[in-house]
This record gives sequence, structure tokens and C-alpha cells, in this order.
Amino acid sequence: MALAHAWSVALVGLEGHLVEVETDIAQGLPKTTLIGLPDASLSESRDRVRSAVVNSGERFPDRKVTIGLSPATLPKTGSHYDVAIASSLLAASGVLDFHELSRIVMIGELGLDGRIHEVRGALAMTLAAARSGFARIIVPELNAGEARLVPGIQVYGARSLRQVLALLRGTEIPDEEPPRAEPKLMSESLTRVPEVDLEEVLGQREGRRAIEAAAAGGHHLYLHGPPGSGKTMLAERLSGLMPDLSTEESLEVSAVHSLAGLLTSDAELVVRPPFIAPHHTASLASLVGGGSGMPRPGAISCAHRGILFVDEAPEMHPLTLDTLRQPLESGYIEVHRAQAVAKFPARFLLVLAANPCPCGLSGTPTGVCTCTPQVLNRYRQRISGPIKDRMDIQRQILPTARGATTGERPESTAEVAARVQVARDRQSFRYRETPWRLNSEVPGPILRRDYPLDEASQRLLEEHYSSGRLTARGFDRVVRLAWTLADLAGVERPTVDLTHQAFQLRSGALLTELSDVRPIKGDSAA
Repeated sequence: MALAHAWSVALVGLEGHLVEVETDIAQGLPKTTLIGLPDASLSESRDRVRSAVVNSGERFPDRKVTIGLSPATLPKTGSHYDVAIASSLLAASGVLDFHELSRIVMIGELGLDGRIHEVRGALAMTLAAARSGFARIIVPELNAGEARLVPGIQVYGARSLRQVLALLRGTEIPDEEPPRAEPKLMSESLTRVPEVDLEEVLGQREGRRAIEAAAAGGHHLYLHGPPGSGKTMLAERLSGLMPDLSTEESLEVSAVHSLAGLLTSDAELVVRPPFIAPHHTASLASLVGGGSGMPRPGAISCAHRGILFVDEAPEMHPLTLDTLRQPLESGYIEVHRAQAVAKFPARFLLVLAANPCPCGLSGTPTGVCTCTPQVLNRYRQRISGPIKDRMDIQRQILPTARGATTGERPESTAEVAARVQVARDRQSFRYRETPWRLNSEVPGPILRRDYPLDEASQRLLEEHYSSGRLTARGFDRVVRLAWTLADLAGVERPTVDLTHQAFQLRSGALLTELSDVRPIKGDSAA
């Protein structure tokens, strides 16, 4: 009998920590003790491992067994330590070479018959193992697809403990029945990317302009208008305008989806920006993440580098909607629990869609609203001022008049996406020596210092700020939006007309030329 150890991975949010699984077998009454801050599911691994070892044709030691998980101060949660525990125990029993275990990481949940079940977060765990210098990792076969997305590490997909032992012993690997994929706890519709084209939307010139600018610069979008006017149609076509994710972004997004249980067994890197559309009845925990023990990512993290679309936004609980304030500014969410603090990325493009009132006819040119002023005020206040202030673009979407688009061929998604790609390329070049890539990501102080507007544009915005039509936050957001319009127009810097259009997109006013409004004081050329 001896002391042996194996390696596994603990996840705190998306951050992986290598865990050393030590097993000591000593003289004494038969008893198995598990130490190292295990949670309930991990404490039950003693019984799972015992049955799996016996049913795999091996002998479980009838002595005092102590299993330690190090570092002991790090809370351990989940059942993915089972394979490492079983291998460490058998190495301590003398039936495995414990030197072989020191060079390989193992994750996987054991069934009582020795089968290995898939686990969540395999991609993030494999990334942690590769960054820690390990060259090999054993994962459940159903997780092998996502684990192989990580470069620089050899992945073995195992169906059972018997196959793991044969691999470690260097003997012929026995054939096992293929594993059966378990149904996902989260609906696959949560991450659906709508296969729709922008050419199906007739008219809506200003709505099209709004989603093009949002896609080009990563600007948050608020669409409001009567039912059936096309708000959802425009929102669903926004993701098609955005370019593919970079390799680094793909790994980051795929790791979040792996931890959330959204990747399938034949997983590939998530290359398209995700489109997440939670129902307006979604709970706070499902939106920001949470759960008992170690927190899990919510919808806003699953929308990382993509779109979070909240339809019927006023129907969502105001407190739930207001939790988006901090991640909209910081690009991440921290979920605090007694055991740990999990930090998840949450840099998403927020799209809100809302009716103008409960009956849906307030402010429409043809309808007659039947809501009382009190009902109307309560409805509009369900989306708080701080949330609206964080929305870069706010547009009213009205129904397109029949016959108004006769003979007009709407632009397709491919045509608009090409312009968006050129605008993003201009931004990438401009910010090539900074940590930012989109106009919407540049902090206000940096924007004002390194990328100032011309004098006429600055005076225009200062006038709006002095009159109370812009907040300090809104001022910076209009500047960012003006730069995006300049990138779409192919000019070196925003003109006063483009800055005026950016303010109109921000305020919800009809898009007009600057010459159609009163001149700016002291600027006769405008």
C-alpha cells in the first residue's frame, strides 16, 4: 500500500484551477474519507467510485482510505473528479503506475457500472490544463469534441473506467457500448441564431439604419412601436449583420457555452455571434447566473460577444432588467456566493423591444390609445431611466404603409453585412494599439482625449448637453455612435452632419440633415 496522486480541475466561474487528488491507504477499519471542501455531489463520489471500481473488475481496498483534494482551501463542486479519484485509489492499491498519473489530467463522472458520463465545462477545464503545462487529458467521450478545440493538448475520449485503466496500463483498450447523450437542461432554442434575411423586411428605412449602426459599432438598441410593426423582425436579423468571431473570441464564447451545458457532443467552436432571447418572465438568476454552491453562467454570459434580445421588455420585472446596468458598462458579471465569487464575461449587444403602451397604440398615426395617463406612465416607467440612458440607439418603429415599397428591392443581409465588415475593419485599424476593437468599447476619457470631434460637432453636442437633452453618459455615447457612422460612411472622422445624425439616433428623432434644423450658434457654415 502507498500514497498516490492524480490531477483534475476545479472551475470558479470560467477560471480553472488544477486540483491534486491524493489517496492514502493505511491500516485500519474499512472506511473512506474525502477531505478538501467537497460539496454534496462530490462527497457522494465515495459510493460511486466504490461501485464503479468493483463493477470494472478491480478490487476496492478493505482498509482505511483517505482521499484529499488540494488546495484544501478551494471549494470543490461537481462530480467530474470521479475518474481522477478512482485512478488515484487504484494507483495507491498498487495496480496502476502512479508515475503515469502525474503527467495526465482526468475529468469525468462515473456511473455505478463504470461508465463515464459527460460533464459541464470540459472546454474550460481543458484550457486550464493546457495553460498549466499538461500535454494529455482524459475526458468523457461525449465531451471529447469540445475538449479537442483546445490546441496544444492531446485529448482521450473514454467511455468507461475500464478504458481509462487500459490506457494507463498501455494494454489493449476494450470496446464499450457508445454512450447515450443526456438531454440538455437548458433549451437549445436559447442559443438559436435566426436563419432570416434582411431583404424580407419591407420599408423601415430608419429601422434598417439603426440595426446597421448597432452591428457596426456594437451599440445597444431600443426599438419601440405598435405590435406587428417589425421590431422583432429587425432584431432577429441583426446577428446576421455581425462578422464571425475571431479564434480567441470563439474559444471564450465556447467555454461559456460548455459550462452552461449548451455544447453538443459533436461540438465545434462557436464561430457566429450568439443570439440569446430569454423570455420576459425569466428570473434574475437565469439572466445573470447563479445557483446553489458554485454559480453557473446566465443568459447574459451566454450572449457574450453576441446579442441579448429582450422582447416585450416592459413586461420583464424592473429589478431583473435593472441588473443589466453594471455588465452593460463593465463587460462582465460577478456572482457572489458564500463559497466563492465567480466572474463571467458579459460583453453583449443589448436589444430591447417594447410596445408604447399596454394597448400598443399610443403615439401611432392611425390608432387610438385607450390607456389612461396613469396606466401609460406606469407602463413606460417599467424600463428605468438608467437603462434607457445606456441605450445608444432608440428608434420608434411604425408599420410600413401598404404599397409604399412597390418597385423597391430591399437590401439583403449580405449587402449590409459587407458594409458592417468594412466599418469594423476601420475600427480595428484605428484601435490596433489599444485593448479595444469597437467604438462602443472605448472609455469616454480616452475618446475625448485621443479621438476628439471637430469644433462644430463639439459645439453641437455641448448645446444639447446644456439644454438637458443629453446626459454626461449620453454625450460620450453619441460621440461613439458618430464615429461608427463615420466608419460606415468611409470618412476619416465624424462630420457635424454625422454627429447630428448620431444624436437623432440616440434621441429617437426622425433622421434629417443638419440644414433642416436651426443653425448652430456661431457656425453659419452649418
